[in-house]
Amino acid sequence: MDVLVGIGSPDESVAALERTATRAAATGDDVTVAIVGDHADAAREALEADARAVADDAGIDVSIRHVEGDPGSQLVDIAEAEGFEELVIGGGSESPMGKITIGSTAEFVLLNAHTTVTLVR
Repeated sequence: MDVLVGIGSPDESVAALERTATRAAATGDDVTVAIVGDHADAAREALEADARAVADDAGIDVSIRHVEGDPGSQLVDIAEAEGFEELVIGGGSESPMGKITIGSTAEFVLLNAHTTVTLVR
């Protein structure tokens, strides 16, 4: 299976990448990591280093790309244009009342993607 993982912040994204990498190691999925958002060079390099470290720990190869522009629309466009079978994103937290709250990027992806979306929180 071809899987696209969108990462934009270390806090939410590492869990999504770790889960995807663990599954890919067991199933042989092809994983592409899209680093989204407007980051300074140092932050972008840190996200890429995190992605490579997670992939190395899981024993898989990943393709990494940097994506400019609106993160949600870019992830949806890439997933559809390139025929990814699954789009994995991190995000979401639990409110004090026990409800899930998600950010604008995750909401956009969940509402607009025509491919399977996995939200890892």
